[in-house]
Amino acid sequence: MKNLAFLLLFSLMLFSCGEYQKVLNKGTVEDQYKMAVKLYETNKYAKALRLFDKVMPAYRGKPQMERIQFMIAQSNFNEKNYTDAGYYFDRFVKNYPSSSKIEEASFLSAYSYKLASPVFSKDPTDTNKALEAFQVFINTYPDSDKIAEANAHYKELRYKLQKKYFEIAKTYYTTADYDVRNYKAAIQAFDNLLSDYLGSEFKEEALYYRLKAAHDFVLKSTDRRKQDRIKDAIEAYEKLIRNYPESQFMEDANEMLAVLKSEKIRIDALMEQVKDINEENSKEK
Repeated sequence: MKNLAFLLLFSLMLFSCGEYQKVLNKGTVEDQYKMAVKLYETNKYAKALRLFDKVMPAYRGKPQMERIQFMIAQSNFNEKNYTDAGYYFDRFVKNYPSSSKIEEASFLSAYSYKLASPVFSKDPTDTNKALEAFQVFINTYPDSDKIAEANAHYKELRYKLQKKYFEIAKTYYTTADYDVRNYKAAIQAFDNLLSDYLGSEFKEEALYYRLKAAHDFVLKSTDRRKQDRIKDAIEAYEKLIRNYPESQFMEDANEMLAVLKSEKIRIDALMEQVKDINEENSKEK
């Protein structure tokens, strides 16, 4: 009996595969559409996608296309093709603004891009798409029962981008010993992070490393370039203390300030000497 049941099941599978290949390769558009829907409804999404891909041109502009486009997006989502799912849900939103599934598609577009979003150190393209899509959803459907979830996803994605740009800036700083130009790159990168993400979770640490980069840049600079760089570093210190008067980095920041002030006194005196020499030379001429 067990062998008979196995043979029946195996025969059914062969027939099913044979029927699918026959419809896929030689079936009419209508047959392909009907089988695609049947496969979709029985959770055979990969096979359904192959058939939907074949029938799409024939149904473009027809009423069935709305359903086809949603099923393609959902099939890609269920197959974990998240970037493709995000794209197709987004197309659905734009092509069918009056659909009863518009809110669901809008959320799933954003969520698909979030699931496609890699770890913070990788290419942030899908992360940016997800952020933009969630922002659109939040603005468009403020009363949605998905709004709390959308806000949580948005916050998580925003944190991921902040972490990425913070780590990039920090890498510039930590590699500046090998390339002094990286001090300038680090300063600019920390400034960009602080201006692009007001209230960033990394703000205190970013301000501290901004100060460290400016401080170390002063020490690695020639005397004739130090005046402006000392001024910038002291302003970085003041910004850190103004925002975080009880900063965890206070002791180190104060030590850096002392070094900067000492260096400022030396450079100011040196500049005065140069000025006096220049004036003397002018009188002699």
